Amino acid sequence: MRELEEQFRDELVVVGVHSGKFITERETARIADAAKRLGVDHPVVNDRQFRVWRSYAVRAWPTIVVIDPRGYVLGQHAGEFTADAVASALREIIAGAGDTLVRATRPHPSAEKADGRALRYPGKVAVDGERIAIADSGNDRVIVATLTRRDAARVDMVLGSTRGWRDGADPLFDYPQGVLFAGDELLVADAGNHSVRAVDLRSRTTRTIAGTGRQLRTRADLAAGALSSPWDLARAGDRVAIAMAGNHRVYMLDRKAGRAVPFAGSGAEELADGPLLSAALAQPMGICAVGERLYFADSESSAIRWADADASGAVGTVVGTGLFDFGDVDGEGDVVRLQHPQSVIAMGDGRLLVADSYNDAL
Repeated sequence: MRELEEQFRDELVVVGVHSGKFITERETARIADAAKRLGVDHPVVNDRQFRVWRSYAVRAWPTIVVIDPRGYVLGQHAGEFTADAVASALREIIAGAGDTLVRATRPHPSAEKADGRALRYPGKVAVDGERIAIADSGNDRVIVATLTRRDAARVDMVLGSTRGWRDGADPLFDYPQGVLFAGDELLVADAGNHSVRAVDLRSRTTRTIAGTGRQLRTRADLAAGALSSPWDLARAGDRVAIAMAGNHRVYMLDRKAGRAVPFAGSGAEELADGPLLSAALAQPMGICAVGERLYFADSESSAIRWADADASGAVGTVVGTGLFDFGDVDGEGDVVRLQHPQSVIAMGDGRLLVADSYNDAL
């Protein structure tokens, strides 16, 4: 939508309607906070009782509805879409609107001033000995520091200054998430740029090692090696596992081959266990490795799941039972209820620590 708002700034008015699946997503204060975090400038309606959803016969997230200047619905589309596909339809509508279309230059609302000294919606963190890396997601930057004591660190480098996609000595990132130390490199899941970046900590230069900078949408994108919202990274032997939130899969990155390929998940959004590429995942956003298994936070199914690191293995579930089964319940097995967990790490003693994000709990 951001691309369309920029392209048709004088003709297009966007109104977001948030019909939240999760209970936490229906709180107005949280919606406003999410809008700031994601850089959303247009107004957003909190449709917590699904009244707007029902009035437009919506059946899926996301759905786009196009309304002409007179208030008539011209059409709607359910599911993901590209700005290019919608832009062609908008041009036809604008051309045929005549004098019913009121054109007005709408200045962007003044953005919240960021304090360069403060973090803004940090998404992920990695610690390796005394080294710490922070994905300062809201500021589109990555911070690398040295821990000097338990509650303090010395900042060694700040990578990124504004949203963008650029390699080299002055790199740009777009909403970076997972960070992973790999020797003298720091790997970054650059979610907004749909790519994985490698920062050489000695030369302080950045290069893209997977992804094209654009989201995977078409077969041509697939052939070019495009990714879709990589959200977290974990070392799996000499490979790197990627929680690919955008297309409900776990990928494996072979550093030697220089290509990331699907490893687990069919691409369907569901909680279904089974052989690696037949199983269905639902927006994995956090991942870690324990021995011969990968554990991941399957956020949309409010589940913690595992995948064998061997290509002949399978996907299983630790806790979580389905896309619409969520809550805040401790216990064992199917009794447990989480709400959109986004991170999972191994504690080293056989336990997993889970960031149960929408329950504000660990």
